[in-house]
Amino acid sequence: MTAVLLRTHDLTAFYGDFQALFGISLTVAAGETVAVIGANGAGKSTFLKAVAGLLPAPAGTISFDGIDIGGSAAHHNVARGIVLVPEGRRLFPSLTVEENLRIGAWHRRSGRWTLARIYELFPMLAERRAQPATTLSGGQQQMCAIGRALMANPRLLLCDEISLGLAPIVIRDIYAALPAIKSEGTALVIVEQDIVQALAVADRVYCFQEGRMMLSGKPADLTRDAIHAAYFGI
Repeated sequence: MTAVLLRTHDLTAFYGDFQALFGISLTVAAGETVAVIGANGAGKSTFLKAVAGLLPAPAGTISFDGIDIGGSAAHHNVARGIVLVPEGRRLFPSLTVEENLRIGAWHRRSGRWTLARIYELFPMLAERRAQPATTLSGGQQQMCAIGRALMANPRLLLCDEISLGLAPIVIRDIYAALPAIKSEGTALVIVEQDIVQALAVADRVYCFQEGRMMLSGKPADLTRDAIHAAYFGI
């Protein structure tokens, strides 16, 4: 049986007095691809931020490789191997493509992801390595954001809405790179509003609705009606 890499237990999260997550319990196995789906405001991005250490999480609610990381700072989690590709990409506008990629290696672990391998995965980044990152197209910027995350050699890659606002052909190219990432033993948690895309790549799927877990299972075991009901809370 594959070992559990990430486990959340009764995870809650707040923005000030506003509670955004209510008792989320889930697992991600080593090397597994998990999709988290749900409508806007479901708590998907909040969940990723809590796991990454960008939002406070109570002690005992998040464990990574058997170690309690509830309340751990984001830079410590990066060093452990948890890396976030944020919604909106968040590239550094004053830096070139290559400089943005190299920033990702600041807290890098040992591993096989190098600058050369990122350029092999996304050849268009190599062609544009000296350009300011913000001169790239939206899809190319997303590839740069993924490449920057991979430079840290993550064990768990958290991807927040990586297809948002992109053309279908660009989304296809980005998702085509995921098997190469997974083949290195990296587990992925992919937050998506596109249900079809999420189900196509995931080993397991969780559906959130208003900060609560509404449905979980393997894509093949979930009916369209069950997913629809969980997604919209009906």
